[in-house]
Amino acid sequence: MDTQEKDFKGLRLSGFFMILIQIIIIAAMIFVGYRFESNEGLVIALEIVLFTILIFSLIGFVMIEPNEARVMIFFGKYKGTLKQNGFFWVNPFFVKKKLVIRARNLDIEPIKVNDKKGNPIMIGLILVWRIKDTYKVMFDIDNKTDAQSKMNERMNSYQQFVAIQSDAALRNIAGEFAYDNNELDDEITLRSGGEEVNEMLEAELNKRLYLAGIEVVEARINYLAYAPEIAAVMLRRQQASAIIAAREKIVEGAVSMVKMALDKLSSEEIVELDDDKKAAMVSNLLVVLCADEQAKPVVNTGTLYQ
Repeated sequence: MDTQEKDFKGLRLSGFFMILIQIIIIAAMIFVGYRFESNEGLVIALEIVLFTILIFSLIGFVMIEPNEARVMIFFGKYKGTLKQNGFFWVNPFFVKKKLVIRARNLDIEPIKVNDKKGNPIMIGLILVWRIKDTYKVMFDIDNKTDAQSKMNERMNSYQQFVAIQSDAALRNIAGEFAYDNNELDDEITLRSGGEEVNEMLEAELNKRLYLAGIEVVEARINYLAYAPEIAAVMLRRQQASAIIAAREKIVEGAVSMVKMALDKLSSEEIVELDDDKKAAMVSNLLVVLCADEQAKPVVNTGTLYQ
């Protein structure tokens, strides 16, 4: 059954109005003491009644600040949630459990998981959450909600619940993607996915925390790295991939420049080269253009055929 919170519809008076009533009661007690001082039995009876009403009225005060709520329980039965800000007086027999519905931050320390390829990685999460359904958060998850529990204890209990579910969601999302993929650039990875991965993580968290009446405002991966035992190997792999990619660009540019040089020499009839000389020229130019170090040319002072 999908339970939802509801607004509190019970008796609710202004706290200031009730203070005025209490002042009137105190004045009435003083008046009765002077007016019927000759009738001691009547005075005692009236004073007891008025004093009981006064004590009873002192218990029902409740003050609600912005982004706070009170879950109202009457002898074990949920009667609604009071979210209206202000100073009120309600039936003293109601148990008024305080909840803070402001947004809260949660920084999940990096955990070790395996990505889609089985590589161990370290991944961390930062989460912004808040209470959305006070009924679910109070009654649908296990937490310290007895009459003596303090609000901070309950909020810490909810924070622990969110942390555990966040850990599980993070492990699930990390296992669906590879950390990086240099061969298939169009495949989403943890490193390149960016907003798309964060949106999937947020959706996963909202699905898990819906039962608890908790809403995820924002979820972002704030730490991502290979696990220490393979970090050095993966760094060398990335360096090798970068070197290969750079070499491909260099060779592509060198071939283009050699072709341009040959075409230029041929079109402007600067010199006629047979196939052997063209092959030698191509070889020499590729060596010069693709070498890691600066080439040291040998100047030929004779003819091309010496």
